Amino acid sequence: MFLTLRQAAEVFVGNSAYEIFVITSTATILSTLANLEGDETFEASMLGQAEEVVQERICDDELILIKNTKARTSASVILRGANDFMCDEMERSMHDALCVVKRVLESKSVVPGGGAVEAALSIYLENYATSMGSREQLAIAEFARSLLVIPNTLAVNAAQDSTDLVAKLRAFHNEAQVNPERKNLKWIGLDLINGKPRDNKQAGVFEPTIVKVKSLKFATEAAITILRIDDLIKLHPESKDDKHGGYEDAVHSGDLDD
Repeated sequence: MFLTLRQAAEVFVGNSAYEIFVITSTATILSTLANLEGDETFEASMLGQAEEVVQERICDDELILIKNTKARTSASVILRGANDFMCDEMERSMHDALCVVKRVLESKSVVPGGGAVEAALSIYLENYATSMGSREQLAIAEFARSLLVIPNTLAVNAAQDSTDLVAKLRAFHNEAQVNPERKNLKWIGLDLINGKPRDNKQAGVFEPTIVKVKSLKFATEAAITILRIDDLIKLHPESKDDKHGGYEDAVHSGDLDD
């Protein structure tokens, strides 16, 4: 019947596939044609629109291609490789790249990468901690010191001298916060290939702002939770000294010998 009417029909479409069809063509998913009165109805507005829907064979897979949808544009990325392992790795890399783009679009802003944000916050919090005359100064100073774990780890993973690199990075950001004429140094991050600090804004090394904000929120909440602990209960291990002894002690001491 569908061939006679020059219509294409797909026997089975997976969940992820028909969701993509709906998004690209603005079609409406119908589980049944029956309405509340029991009659079968169908409206033309439920149909999606595309210039061409074809089925093509690519390698060993039969694919349905929807071309030139009128509602919105979409694209598919076909990855080719020597074997399945290479294709899987390419798929993961592509997925990570697309997720970064998605995060940037959601955040609508970026910050310099390479440990620049953590170093700047560490310097700011250390200076802020010295202005406090209460015991909170210790907690803020430790939190500021913990932020340096990120640039330290980046340097270590790149087989660079983390102590020297982080010290230079801190010096740049301290100068940026103390000297108003050198505010451009706030973009300084780590160049892990050459093993030196650089202007990551000019180098094009950025991170989505939303990722940094969320990680800092989680770290702050964890620190606050720990600081709210006002009591400590120590459970001493049970003493192994048994005055009465046991069966094994009696055997070794010879008390059970006739």
